[in-house]
Amino acid sequence: MRSALVIFVGLHGIVHLFGFLKAFGLSEFNAIAQPISKYFGSLWLLTFILFSATLVLMLLHNRFWWLCGLLAVLLSQLLIINHWTDAKFGTLANIIILLAVLIGYSGYRFTNKIQEERTVILQNSRSVEEQILSQKAIADLPPIIQKWLTSSGIIGKRPISHVHLTQELQLKMKPGQEDWYKGTAEQYFTVDPPAFHWDINTKMNPFLSVVGRDKFENGKGEMVIKLLSLLPVANAANDPKVNQATLQRFLGEIIWFPSAVMSPYIQWETLNGVSAKATMDYKGTIGSGEFHFDTNGNFKKFVAMRYQDAKASEPTEWTVIATKIEKRNGIDIPVECEAAWTLDSGKWTWLKVKIKYITYD
Repeated sequence: MRSALVIFVGLHGIVHLFGFLKAFGLSEFNAIAQPISKYFGSLWLLTFILFSATLVLMLLHNRFWWLCGLLAVLLSQLLIINHWTDAKFGTLANIIILLAVLIGYSGYRFTNKIQEERTVILQNSRSVEEQILSQKAIADLPPIIQKWLTSSGIIGKRPISHVHLTQELQLKMKPGQEDWYKGTAEQYFTVDPPAFHWDINTKMNPFLSVVGRDKFENGKGEMVIKLLSLLPVANAANDPKVNQATLQRFLGEIIWFPSAVMSPYIQWETLNGVSAKATMDYKGTIGSGEFHFDTNGNFKKFVAMRYQDAKASEPTEWTVIATKIEKRNGIDIPVECEAAWTLDSGKWTWLKVKIKYITYD
């Protein structure tokens, strides 16, 4: 779609160049029968330059291409109005480009909002003060959690305070969907205070894309999903169900930074030899989940009763399964996972995640 838009903008811009050439007697432009003064000819040239600049900025993936495109469309439409009888059909082209400009502007605003929110979360975070993790420091945890921390390689290292990762995704928007949508995501975590910020960009088809943002901060969760960065599909905030669901997501995702098990807002309970229950209580929001491992202490899955959204009347079983574990930054973590809901109709695997990059500080 982007390539088609670039070609369309280029062709529409070239049309304005002919208006300049006619005004200065350099070429005939039969599409406009009425004469064009040199003053307006200069404006036709300026419009061509603006459309050309828009095209270049789009090819360079510059965030401000929409601003140049807006100026070009406005000036183009003024020229069309002045030569309405001959040029009125150019209005349709301007409308198409204007819609693309609005989508570009919405994407710019969405990206700015994400960056501002991330900055606030990171500025409010503190480094975890504990010293190097030792076997003595984790002695009060359930035996299987101790085994997990030891096998992961986190013992002997400083506790993790901040996490930054990027992901490749495959997801399904509803049960029964056959094809997987592909997307990418970027996520930040802080441990003190507990918070995460996750944004996603998914292609549904060559013409439609979905962007979204999920975050947990100050014990509260928010979720925003927009079609083409412009049309709201979901917007959930200030809801106890959403708060609990995002807290449980944070809890389940500490598998990527295991030292967070020592956090004072998480309490542990042994279930059996290979599983333990964690309950997280932070600023009035409480949620829990079960961590399951193999006999060697390798993480297998996280299970929680979790609300699918703010409209859900009852929580649903939510499972995150590790399908591949690798060593990253000296720590063994799940680098490929699948998430599923257990519905009345059966298990619905809706998300597959692959970590491409992860760093700690």
